[in-house]
Amino acid sequence: MKILDEFKQFVMRGNVIDMAVGVIIGAAFGKIVTSLVNDVLMPPIGLLLGKVDFSNLYLNMSDKVFVSLAEAQKAGAPTLNYGMFLNNVINFLIVAFVIFILIKQINRLQKPATPGTPAAPTTKECPFCCSTVAIKAVRCPNCTSQF
Repeated sequence: MKILDEFKQFVMRGNVIDMAVGVIIGAAFGKIVTSLVNDVLMPPIGLLLGKVDFSNLYLNMSDKVFVSLAEAQKAGAPTLNYGMFLNNVINFLIVAFVIFILIKQINRLQKPATPGTPAAPTTKECPFCCSTVAIKAVRCPNCTSQF
């Protein structure tokens, strides 16, 4: 029973849940990028290169002749699908670029304090009893003196 309690505690920690949400969003984002590559980017590129559909580019590794990749795959012929590989490389580059831009923006928003600049104080010392008091305090909680 102790192992189940430890497992529950592990799963309920914030960073595990954050990671799960990230994986789910990443999967959805991957589908969007795949659609962007296959449905939006590759058709015009293929048109510019002479009406080439990259997903159908393959190298037939058998001695038989096939008209299309689908026909070769249906026959069970060994093929080297370099068109699909090109689509996946472009897909990866788009995802990597978007993640790069996202991380760059997050880092820009979370600028650390300038080195050498001291942080603003959050406490002060009571002049009467020398105890540490919150900076916004108007009365010492220890000796009840007013500042």
